[in-house]
This record gives sequence, C-alpha cells and structure tokens, in this order.
Amino acid sequence: MANKQYLRHVWKTLKPINEWLLLALFVVFALIAAFALRQNNLLAIELRDQVSEVDKQNGDVEVALRNLRAHVYTHMNANLSSGTGIQYPVQLKYRYERLVAAEKKRVDSANGSIYTKAQKYCERKFPASSSGGPRVPCIAEYVTKNGEKQKNIPDDLYKFDFVSPVWSPDLAGFSILLSGLFLVLFLLRFAMDRWLSYELNED
Repeated sequence: MANKQYLRHVWKTLKPINEWLLLALFVVFALIAAFALRQNNLLAIELRDQVSEVDKQNGDVEVALRNLRAHVYTHMNANLSSGTGIQYPVQLKYRYERLVAAEKKRVDSANGSIYTKAQKYCERKFPASSSGGPRVPCIAEYVTKNGEKQKNIPDDLYKFDFVSPVWSPDLAGFSILLSGLFLVLFLLRFAMDRWLSYELNED
C-alpha cells in the first residue's frame, strides 16, 4: 500500500487544479478548432470559385491558382475533393474550351485551303471527269492525306487537386493541440483524484 502521508501530500498538491476547468478548456478549444477547420475549408472553396471566375473572364489564372495552392498546402481541412467524389475539383474549364475552339478554327482554316488545292489537283488529274465522277473520291483522298488533323489537347493539364496537410501551424492546428492537451490533463486529474481518494479511504 502506498505511503498515506505521501499520498495526502500529492492530493493536496493536485487539489488546486480544478478538473472541471480543464474540461471546460478542452470544450472551448475543441469548439475553436471546429470553427477554424470550417473556415479553412470555406476559404478554400472561395478561392476555388475565384479561380473559376478568373478563368471564365480569361484573366490571370496563374495568380488565382497560386493563391489557392498556397492556402490548401498550409491549412488543414482545406481539401476540396473531400466527400465530393470529384477527382479533380479545380478545373480550368473555360481555358480548355478556348484552346479546343482555337485548335478547331486553325484546322478548319488550314483545311479550307487544302480543299481548294485538292480540287485543282483532281481537275488536272481527271480533266474530263464530271462532278459526279472520280474527282469526288480523289478530292476526299487528297484532303485525308494532306489535310490538317486536329491535335488532341490533354485535359489533365487543366485539372488540379491540391492536398492539405494532416496538421498545420494555424488557429485550427494549435486549437486541436490545446484541446487534446486539456483533455489528457482532465483525464489524468480525474483518474488521480479517484485513485487517491480510494487509497486514502482504504482501511
């Protein structure tokens, strides 16, 4: 059995530490952590929407992306794909569509002159042919062989998914640490109080 006198000294030392104050501090910092985590996520969503808007207006998406990336990489719970099922929650949809349209326009313009060349070539090759004769397949073959092909633009280059850290040194991160610390202190204080009470009251 532990020395009763020593245990009384320990109990006397622990008594000024209010266990309910420790529990209250745990609850306060847990609430602050929940609020801060929510704010981290809301700001990430706001920055993502800014990226989409700048992309739509054909503005400087690099700056908007950099701001979003910096926030997500330095704040916990700033992931954008959490629970959405979307693999790439940040997409430069409008920039990609503009590039595809520009490529189609380039190909159409180039093939317009190719078609003219094909007509002249086939007229020389089949001078006696009517419009329904061998000129038609000749023109089609010439365009297929010499015409411009639309280049594939990989859409993956315009899709992003930034991953936030498990813990970050911000309001949310420090609040979680403090709430965890006060919870551990409360449990230790509670357990020690009950154990000392049992030991000192034991005959």
